[in-house]
Amino acid sequence: MTAETRIAWMDTVASPAGPVTFAVDERGALMRLSFDEGNYPDTIQNQLTRDGYVLQHNAARTAGVRDQLHEYLSGMRQTFDLPLAPEGSDWQRSVWNALQRIPFGATYTYGQIADLLGSPGSARAVGRANATNPIPLVIPCHRVIGADGSLTGFGGGLHIKTALLAHEARVLGILVTSHSESQPALPLSV
Repeated sequence: MTAETRIAWMDTVASPAGPVTFAVDERGALMRLSFDEGNYPDTIQNQLTRDGYVLQHNAARTAGVRDQLHEYLSGMRQTFDLPLAPEGSDWQRSVWNALQRIPFGATYTYGQIADLLGSPGSARAVGRANATNPIPLVIPCHRVIGADGSLTGFGGGLHIKTALLAHEARVLGILVTSHSESQPALPLSV
């Protein structure tokens, strides 16, 4: 391999929504994550290969992400403290940064995110950025819901979004019979 070779280190963990595959870069920063049982148009392996990465497996390289995912999935972690390396536009990154401030177990609307970003009326643009999130779960796009409280859009499918929200509710001891009956979303603090 040459000095210009870019390597993505791959790994997989089990979750309530099926296996989760993820990739970290040379620095150990999380680049991509997907649910193997999701409804994605392409795998992260194909995406990374197309972007010029050589895929490798090394448990030592992926241990930090794997450990924090296990802690989240076992209910021992509610926030992630990982270096992240999502690729996207300035707008996408601003939306993804806002998503990371949504508390564990809470849900917020696309409009609330738009308001937080100082762009009232841009809920659809927030939705598009949300849909392109390359690191779901860690950048918690599953916590964003429709204005009417309904579960809408999730790149991997609503079955995964439902499983993740149910997991967080269980960890917090919240009994949720349907999502629309849960507590209303509160504005994010800046």
